[in-house]
Amino acid sequence: MANDVLSTDQKALRINLDARRYGTFAEIGAGQEVARWFFRVGGASGTVAKTISAYDMAVSDAIYGHADRYVSRQRLRSMLDYEFNLLLERLNTTRGDKTAFFVFADTVATSGYTQRQDGHGWMGIRFQPEPHSEPSEIVIHVRMLDKESVRQQEALGIMGVNLIYGTFYFHSDPQALIRSLLDNLTWERVEVDMIGLTGPVFASVDNRLMALQLVKQGLTEAAMFTADGEAVQWGEVLYKRPVLVQRGSFHPVTKATLDVLERAHEKFLAEPELKGQTPVVLMEMTLRHLTAGDRINEEDFVHRAETLRALGKTVLISNFRRFHRLAAYLSRYTNKALGIAVGASKLKEIFDESFYNENEGGLLGGLGQLFKNPARLYVYPSLDFSTGRTLTAENFPVAPHLKHLQAYLLENGFIQDITPSDPGFLPIRSRDVLEKIQAGNDEWEQHVPAQIVEVIRKQKLFGCKG
Repeated sequence: MANDVLSTDQKALRINLDARRYGTFAEIGAGQEVARWFFRVGGASGTVAKTISAYDMAVSDAIYGHADRYVSRQRLRSMLDYEFNLLLERLNTTRGDKTAFFVFADTVATSGYTQRQDGHGWMGIRFQPEPHSEPSEIVIHVRMLDKESVRQQEALGIMGVNLIYGTFYFHSDPQALIRSLLDNLTWERVEVDMIGLTGPVFASVDNRLMALQLVKQGLTEAAMFTADGEAVQWGEVLYKRPVLVQRGSFHPVTKATLDVLERAHEKFLAEPELKGQTPVVLMEMTLRHLTAGDRINEEDFVHRAETLRALGKTVLISNFRRFHRLAAYLSRYTNKALGIAVGASKLKEIFDESFYNENEGGLLGGLGQLFKNPARLYVYPSLDFSTGRTLTAENFPVAPHLKHLQAYLLENGFIQDITPSDPGFLPIRSRDVLEKIQAGNDEWEQHVPAQIVEVIRKQKLFGCKG
């Protein structure tokens, strides 16, 4: 059947029997687990030009040049550059007319005797789709979640075969390629939290949509891209830096949206934990914010991303409904201060005991995760349209038995009110602005930052007629 998933053996054998493909395997860390699959199934002489494993740092530096971090995109890129150029230099004259060359590389750290945390690594492939064609490239970041090193190595090998197979046979369908990365694996064993596709084959691919696909298809709970649309991995952006996050739908960004962020940013910079450091600012959209009915409109998602590009913001796409899950994820990559900017209406989720799992310690366990880094919630007033009342962190109604907890969090600065720069921002709602844009009512411009107005009109976003 067309939808049947091939075993890892079957994938490796098909590649070995494909006379068009020939290349190098360069692997650092976790053994040569990917190349091993191609040798064990037979016929590897049809695929493998060379395997290399430069474990020693001095040896690795002598071949690929110095790297500040050996398990990094920088090291992976230098491996792909060096090995691909060398492959063409040695074989292009004799095999180039009939061979599409490729280089697969990975640099990985698994748990072992001196390292007990989850394993992780960078994996990539540079390939020619046809002989003599310009190469394209796929780079991914993988976390191996098994506790035993041997299981992590096994998962790495399977993932590598999946990446190579998907590259060769699904590169014209990136969504299918992403889906195939978990073949013969489960999300409990591996996580792919970053993918970048570049080169002529992927000229029409929007890597922002690929980040969305990683989350949507369950390969990770969150993925990130820069304002320029470049896929990035959490550690590259957050390592040892304070972080300020604004959660929202950004549908569209309004003056109120931007005021929430700017006022929270002012408060965050004044925290003694920052000590003059410049925080990373992230704009987070969850799948819940992106889903209309039972589906995600990808064009609409790109429209939101374009407005955030205009603000120069890095975007986080996540499947975190609960705030403490977001904080716990961020804490994997930084031990610096964390700030979360929210409207007061979101406090309902913070103090809703049904949002927390008993196996995580319930409400108290979840709040412990949320505020451990240390973290702060910066709360912007929300207008209750049904009563006309302005809700703040101070007056937000919570269950009677939680009032002492609310008071504790307020008195110790874990939850802080922020003051709008203009009270006139409080009645602005994104849904009302969106309706005006789609109806051709120019009043929407009064409620949207000037740079966002320009982008919406110029690119005809959200149904704007221009």
